[in-house]
Amino acid sequence: MFSFLNPFSRPTATQRQLLGFSLNDGGREEAGFKGGAGDCVVRAIAIATHLPYLQVYEDLRVANQSYADQRNNQLARRLNAKGASPRNGNHRNVFHSYILGQGFDWVPTMKVGGGCQVHLLANELPSGRLIVRVSKHLTAVIDRVIQDTHNPSRGGKRCVYGYYIQRTQ
Repeated sequence: MFSFLNPFSRPTATQRQLLGFSLNDGGREEAGFKGGAGDCVVRAIAIATHLPYLQVYEDLRVANQSYADQRNNQLARRLNAKGASPRNGNHRNVFHSYILGQGFDWVPTMKVGGGCQVHLLANELPSGRLIVRVSKHLTAVIDRVIQDTHNPSRGGKRCVYGYYIQRTQ
């Protein structure tokens, strides 16, 4: 009856504002790549920054190789074993500084033990050019429209760990 007074009540379907969706591979097919790959990081960055897919792919390959050559930790050993190709996935340790260098700022939305506070919903994310981090995936959201090869929102229930937002000029 008075669910609006209950801070633990969940928003109803009418309160959720779903993000739009547009199928976008970030220029992957145009660059000559075929088949499936774990390249969501490359796609999201290429879409949000307007950089060519191949340029982002090569930049991240070099960053992966550099990380593997300069460090002696589990991630570096995995990169050396599997190869530095962004097709094999990218780790936050590598892509975070690259995205920041492209003119984006990181905005965390989760705290340890805090639970999910922000979902992949239009009324919970700001407008603008975003690279959104969700579980095991990065996706581009531009003016409240998801730009990806699939809709990762899970009907607006997908939790957002944080997002990169483009700095205003």
